Formats: sequence, C-alpha cells, structure tokens
Amino acid sequence: MTPLSRLIRTTAFKLSVLYLAVFTALSGFLLVYISRNINALMADQVVQTVDAEIDGLADQYARGGVRALVAAIDSRSRRPDASLYLFVDFAGNAIAGNISRLPTTVLEEADGGVRRVKYARREADGEPAGESEREAIVRTFELPGGFRLLVGRDLGEQLRFRDILSGALRLWLGVVVAMAVVTWLFVSRRVLKRIDAMAATSRRIMEGNLSERLPLAGNGDEFDRLAVSLNGMLERIELLMHGLRDVTDNIAHDLKTPLTRLRTRVEAALREARGEADYREALEATIEESEGLIRIFDALLRIARVEAMSPEEDMAPVDVGAIAREMAELYAPLAEEGGGALTVEADDSCLALGNRDLIAQALVNLIENALKYGLPADGQPPAITVKLRRDRERIRLSVEDNGPGIGAQDRDRVLDRFVRLEASRSEPGYGLGLSLVRAIARLHGGTLVLEDAGPGLAARIDLMAAPADRLGGETGNAGDTGRA
Repeated sequence: MTPLSRLIRTTAFKLSVLYLAVFTALSGFLLVYISRNINALMADQVVQTVDAEIDGLADQYARGGVRALVAAIDSRSRRPDASLYLFVDFAGNAIAGNISRLPTTVLEEADGGVRRVKYARREADGEPAGESEREAIVRTFELPGGFRLLVGRDLGEQLRFRDILSGALRLWLGVVVAMAVVTWLFVSRRVLKRIDAMAATSRRIMEGNLSERLPLAGNGDEFDRLAVSLNGMLERIELLMHGLRDVTDNIAHDLKTPLTRLRTRVEAALREARGEADYREALEATIEESEGLIRIFDALLRIARVEAMSPEEDMAPVDVGAIAREMAELYAPLAEEGGGALTVEADDSCLALGNRDLIAQALVNLIENALKYGLPADGQPPAITVKLRRDRERIRLSVEDNGPGIGAQDRDRVLDRFVRLEASRSEPGYGLGLSLVRAIARLHGGTLVLEDAGPGLAARIDLMAAPADRLGGETGNAGDTGRA
C-alpha cells in the first residue's frame, strides 16, 4: 500500500473531505444569500431613488410646464452621479438628458414600469462617454403633447459590488480548500504517526516484550486517553502473565516435594511392607499427602475465582464491624489458650460496599496468620487487635499483632503465592493465605499493605464505604468463611 493510498484510506482524510464539503457548502450558501439580499436591497434603493427623481421632476412640470421640466433635466444631467434622464418629443428627438443611445422599444413602452436596459451615456459637454454599453434601471412616462420622459439610475456601482463579492466568494472558497488540504495533511501525518507508533509497540508486545507501553504525547488528547487505558490493561496483563508464570514455577517447585514423598512412600510400602498394618499405614500417609495437595489446589482455585470476579458482582452494604466482632468471638478462645487476647477496636458506622463472605474470608486469613506467626519471641503473651477506621470514603480494616513482624525487604515478596519465610517453615500452611487476601482487596478496589506495628506486624486492607443511596440494602448473612 503506497503512502498516498494509506492517507486516502484514513478516517482523518474522510473526515477532512466531509468537513471541507460541508464547510464549503455552508460558506457558499452564506455568501450567495448575502449577495442576493444585498443586490435586492440595492435594487430597492435604486427604484426608490428613481421614484424620488420622478416626483421632483413631476413637481417641476406641474409648476412650469415643459420649459421648467427641460431646465430641470438639463441641470440635473450635468451632475457627475448615477442618475439618468432623457426627455424626447413625439418624433423621438432628444430635447434634454444625459443618454446618447437607448433601445427604441424603451421609449415606445412608456407605461411607467421598471425596466432593466442597456444604454450609452452622454457627458455634460454633450459628447458621448464612450461606446461601451452600461446597465440601468429606468421608468418611462408619456406626457401630454406626445412628449416622453425617462428617468433611471446607473447600475455600475451595484455591478461592481457584485463582481467584488463574487471575487471574494471565489477567493474565500479557494482559501478554504487550501486550508483544508493543509490541515488534512498535517492532521493525517500526525494521526498516522501516532497510529504507526502504537502499531509498532503492539507488534513488539505480540513478540513477547510485555514491558512495552504505548507512547504518550502528553497533551491529553483522545489518543493519550486511549493509550493510558490500554497501558493500564497491558500492565494488568503483564501482572497476570508474571503471576501465571510464578504460579507455574511455584507449583512445580512446591508440589514436587509432596509428590515425590508420596511416590517414595508407595514404593517403600511395596518394597518393605510385611503385613496388613504396614500397608494400612502407607495408605493413610498417602491419603494425608493427597488431602494436602487437594487443599493447595482448592486454595489456588479460590484465588482464581476471586481474581476472575467482576468488581460489581454481589456487592452490597456490609457491616464490617459486625463481621470483625463475629470473627473475634470465634477466634478469641484460640488466642486465650496461648495466654493472649484478641480484641476489636471499631469506629461507628463501618458500612462498606463489598461481598460479605469474601471480607470475612480475608479477615479469617489475617487472624489465623497472626495466631500462627505473631507470637512474641520474648515469651510475652500474644496480643492481636482488629482495628476498623473510617477514612472519608474508605473503610480501613487492619489486624495487628505484637510478634516478630516481617522485615521490610520481605513484605512485598510474602504476598506472592507459595512464598513462606524460612522462619515459618515449621508451621503448617502453603503460603497462599495472604495471596487470597490480596486478591480480595483488589476485587474491592483496595490493596493489602503490610506495615511495622512496632512491635509486630500490621496487615491492612481498605474497602469502599457504602454510599448513602445504598444504605437501605441488605447487608447479608454470614456465609461460609472457609480457611485457606
């Protein structure tokens, strides 16, 4: 495809042609409308001027007869203006006036009507003003005695104005076309340059370079807004692709050990078992390993389902304070068994817009993590606090403990799937609980943030506060909170 054909096929070219046609038509209509109205106005003015001249000459004729009329016509004919006069006898001989040549039919049809005629003018010294014909509007009257009187007005000024206006119209249309072509070339080149840059970036992305982003001009136009939206989508896709790769790597790494252990036990049972008791023990160990694998896949599927949910799905006003008190009542005995305490600090009216079951699931995971890994190393009793704060349009939900916490360098890494810190390898789990909490936070338009509680760890998520027009909705019943 040649560059010219590419330009012609672009939307910018088609829109430019459309705008040019519409603007040219409107401009032509406007100028023609103005020209016609001005011509009509000037014609009316000419007729009015001729009628005024006729009234004046009629007054002269009424006062002094033919002699006074001839004197008045002779006097007025010497003026260097556009007025025309001709007074002839019954035989058509000119007695007075400034017209040297005129079609004979004009004088014969002396009915007082308005006519547009060709004529030749006579100057004040009586000599003709040239052989070129001019146009005029005239009225012709027959007077007693066979005399005829013609009074008119030269149209030279009106015709010159019409020519000027026609020239202006042609010049205007030419300028419009030229400006449209220049604008089209500029816009087309600019648009094509932006589109080519986006296409080149898209090709690099399709080749596997997911870190590429569509270029921005920085002027905030529609291309920039489109690029921002697409870049956000690309960042999400890149994140999902990296997550998929990490999950695949982690599954291959973390499931290899239990699967190898499962096979080793089966082989050992086949090789070394001596009786029914040995086979039963091997089968029970195999079932236990299999249940662990099933729990891993259940947790992964639950995370995938949460990430695939629409942000508007099953969202309703939820009393997060009631959920927090319910979960605290459920887990407080476990904390008390270790000599600690689980408390709730909540502001009034902590109504969030979200999914009740998922919020409860996230809170359960955070509390269980605090119970497992938030034990103080110095033998102090564990203290776990669930805090709820309303911050304008957000509800801040956090779980704090007084344990050893997590180093700043590990706080982002521990949110990934299958990531478990070395210090916690002795505890049961698969490193998926915080990943599920982060997925739930993202679904609710928030984030999961791990902070230093001084001492201990504070895990905080934020939720969107329920708008006032939805506070009358159902807050839902507590569902299956499940555990990952």
